[in-house]
Amino acid sequence: MGKVTGFLEIERHDRKYAPVAERLKHFQEFVVPLSEKELRDQAARCMNCGIPYCHGTGSAAPGTPGCPVNNQIPDWNDLIYNGNWEEASRNLHSTNNFPEFTGRICPAPCEASCTLNIDDNPVTIKTIECAIVDKAFEQGWIKPEPAAVKTGKKVAIVGAGPAGLAAAQQLARAGHEVHVYEKHAKAGGLLRYGIPDFKMEKGIIDRRIAQMEGEGVVFHYGAHVGGKDGIDPKSLLKDYDAVALTGGAEAPRDLPIPGRDLSGVYYAMDFLPQQNRRVGNEPVNATDILAGGKHVVVIGGGDTGSDCIGTSLRQGALSVTQLEIMPAPPERENKELTWPNWPLKMRTSSSQAEGAVREFAVLTQKFEGENGAVKKMHCVRVDAQFKPIPGTEFVLDADLVLLAMGFVHPVHEGLLKSLGVDLDPRGNVKANLSDYQTSLPKVFSAGDMRRGQSLVVWAIREGRLCAQAVDKFLMGKTELPR
Repeated sequence: MGKVTGFLEIERHDRKYAPVAERLKHFQEFVVPLSEKELRDQAARCMNCGIPYCHGTGSAAPGTPGCPVNNQIPDWNDLIYNGNWEEASRNLHSTNNFPEFTGRICPAPCEASCTLNIDDNPVTIKTIECAIVDKAFEQGWIKPEPAAVKTGKKVAIVGAGPAGLAAAQQLARAGHEVHVYEKHAKAGGLLRYGIPDFKMEKGIIDRRIAQMEGEGVVFHYGAHVGGKDGIDPKSLLKDYDAVALTGGAEAPRDLPIPGRDLSGVYYAMDFLPQQNRRVGNEPVNATDILAGGKHVVVIGGGDTGSDCIGTSLRQGALSVTQLEIMPAPPERENKELTWPNWPLKMRTSSSQAEGAVREFAVLTQKFEGENGAVKKMHCVRVDAQFKPIPGTEFVLDADLVLLAMGFVHPVHEGLLKSLGVDLDPRGNVKANLSDYQTSLPKVFSAGDMRRGQSLVVWAIREGRLCAQAVDKFLMGKTELPR
């Protein structure tokens, strides 16, 4: 709980960003860490509240308060306050396989549910979490933890995103032989090919993969299960005792309006992975999509849209406009109605603060082009029912349009159709929440492929729980945490 009177004596103080003009020159992380003394002071603010909602409820329901992986936040805050960093790392890793990911890109529902957030001064939980794991790597405390006893069971994981990685690490530590099949050249999923390097540098992923390889996890890269000229999914059923599908939700939401087929209109996930590959010295393997010298319009107001903004500005876009069909949220939430749940309120990401124009309650009606390339967008403002308001039509210059409206479900062609697994009404893989089993014997599913598009922290939770279910299926019992 930190210091008994800490929250009364110490003001909230969080990490800062490097100046905009400086950080737009590169694709490296630009968050300025707190000093060890500042971190100790911030940990001291953790109060002895009666119910620490930051822990999370343990429920899998969306919108429930607190941490989805049930981090023991007051415990490691107290350990940091008392200077016991190594024990804090052990505690943190007992519930979260990859706190270096969540400490960088999680929106921190734990802070929203902090008791001190009632007056807008929550404990800097995310910052302390990130500092713990980064120090643990620096000090060499994070080492491979291979299983002492092997079970003789083999498990295939399809997809090396955060859900698949969490499941793989847990199952390897339970003594199983784990093979991870990834269609791309490196592991990480959207962490590597979607999240820009300025939010999370990819060496952060590589050092964790090295630990997992030391624990016996075998990675098969360029192995597209169910893809053309790839691996037959049914062969995995013959070769492995269990198979976990953790391929994510990659089918993007489209905008089927006039002019959609013009050159210059792309999905966000056609654009973002290219820049990540450039930074990582990987071949782009496609026609370059670049924002330099262009008027860029991003359609979609979420995290992916923000990533498009930051990437476009670093590439030298003339202007960046972000459109959102939803109305502008309130500047502040009503704490009496929302706390400790995640509130709807105006948030400005670091990328949005770098120079984007944001427009709310806007519907795009058509794209206009010249010589087959997009040049203009015709838009109109909408009311609360998303109906166009007469007389509010306007036109935007648009040389590059990026569709960042989320994902509807996993890709069905290939892997899922070949296996013939049942899907739920939303098009996700149907798998029981209690045991993560699909309609096929010994086939499990977790992460966005099962629950739909979500946060990295939910993917880690799903991967851990799926591993627990697989271990119990294989051995009749399990010691992996649920």
